[in-house]
Order: sequence, then structure tokens, then C-alpha cells
Amino acid sequence: METRRVFIKNTGLFTLSTMVFPFHASLANLPGDKVRIGIATDSHYADRDSGGTRYYRGALDKMREFVDVMNREKVDFVIHLGDFKDEDQTKDTKKTLSYLRKIELVYSGFKGPRYHCIGNHDVDSITKAQFLDNIENTDIPKGKSYYSFDLKGLHIIILDANFNKDGTDQYYLEGADWQDPNLTEEQLDWLEEDLKETKKATLVFCHHPLFEFHREGYRFHINEYERVQKLLESSTKVLAVLQGHVHEERQRTINGIHYITQNGMVDFQGLENNSFSILEIQDNSMKLHGYRRAKDIDL
Repeated sequence: METRRVFIKNTGLFTLSTMVFPFHASLANLPGDKVRIGIATDSHYADRDSGGTRYYRGALDKMREFVDVMNREKVDFVIHLGDFKDEDQTKDTKKTLSYLRKIELVYSGFKGPRYHCIGNHDVDSITKAQFLDNIENTDIPKGKSYYSFDLKGLHIIILDANFNKDGTDQYYLEGADWQDPNLTEEQLDWLEEDLKETKKATLVFCHHPLFEFHREGYRFHINEYERVQKLLESSTKVLAVLQGHVHEERQRTINGIHYITQNGMVDFQGLENNSFSILEIQDNSMKLHGYRRAKDIDL
């Protein structure tokens, strides 16, 4: 931690956000060693002019900063919560793939395991299969869009809500509705079984919120969010759910589980408006350290 303190003091770049949570899961299941996870979301990289608060081209430099800090901090792994890339106005598949490859190359500079959630903008003018074929989830088979793994005493679950109600993959060139995210029956069955099999304290990551989230007349949450909440609660193992999609920080505690959304990296111009976090878990405490635009939060 001393290196981090010196880095912050010398650069003046970062703010620190700390959220301290009571745990829903059994303390006996918590990892003994400190676990530190680098989290970013909604980078939306594309070679296109800015629109509203989104500065698409600037996402490459913001991702470089994220990777540099995560390497310096030596976190155990990094995860991106979705909308990794975007498209330009032409919606050309080849161009969109080039944006994905460019930001994945920057993300691959992290010297450790790295993972992705799939966001709705990741299946805009390319298919889910094309997205998965051009990114790496460390030690996870290429075609897997939802998956789990263990690390340092924790169980990690990544979900994918980019499905139509009939279970087919969403693809926006074919008219998918971004306000209609679904988990398939197959994925829900897998989730239930995966939670039964693990004995470890668990973190869940997903692009779309797993709690009800409306804003300005739009719906952002997964259709089956109540069903998923019940599965997570009944397991008694889930500490927290980390989500993106909404481009704002919001935290809710529902029956002992913490649901946390994060700022979008793409929003606002310049590195001073970057936003990413480190989640730190040790013994009976969990803290979320926010950088740059991530706000200080005391609970």
C-alpha cells in the first residue's frame, strides 16, 4: 500500500472512494489472503466524434491509464463490465471489429488474468460470436459468454444478459431491443447449480443491473432480476454484485447482498475524467477504492 500512497501523493491524480460493507455471506467462507480486483466499465471505444458526454476516441488513453495503475498496484485480476467498444455512424462490421481489437490490445497490457462481461454495445454491428473471438478471458474457452472461476479463496461468476426472450443472442443490426435484456433458462439453471457447487464466498459481475433501475423513462435492469436475486440470496454465499451499463455510481443493499453500479469510463473529456476502481477484500472487510471521477462514498 505504501507504493500506492506515494503514487497518489506525487501525482495528485486520484481520489479515493471507500465503501465498507457488512457481509451477507458466512465469514467462515471469506478468503484468508487479501484479494484485489481492478474494475472498469463502459469504455465505448470507437473512432468517432464525441456525442453528449461520451468521448469515444479518448477511451484508449483512459484504458492505458487503467492498465498502468492496475499493473503498478499488482491487482489479482482485472475485469471490464461491458460496453468495451462501440461503433461509428456507418455501423460497418470491419470498422467495429478494428475498434474492438485496438482496445483489447491496450487491455492486454495488464500483466495478469483479465476478463470481460458482454455489454449491449458489444453486440451492435458485430455478433456476440465475433466479440468473443476477438477478446480473451483468461483460461476460459473462447465461446463462453457466461462463466465462473475461483481465485484466492473467492468464487467469481460472470453473467451475460444479451439474449432475446427466446434464448437467441441479441444482435442490434437485427433489431434487438437494448431495454429487453434477458438471462436464458439454461444460464439460470447453470447459475443455480454453480452456486450450489461452490463453498466459497462469491462475487457476481454483470453488465446490466440485477436490481430495478429506471431513469428518464428508460429501463436498464435485467428482466429476471428478482429471480436472480432469490438465487443469490438462497445460496448465502454472495457478497456483492458489480454492474455497469448505467454510467453512474449507485449502491443498494438487498437482503444482505450489495448491488453496485459504476461510472462509465467513456464519459467526459480527458484523463482527469477517467473512472475505475479497485475492489479489496480481506478478513471481514470489503472496500471499493475509486480513482479519478469515482466519488468518495462513506457507508
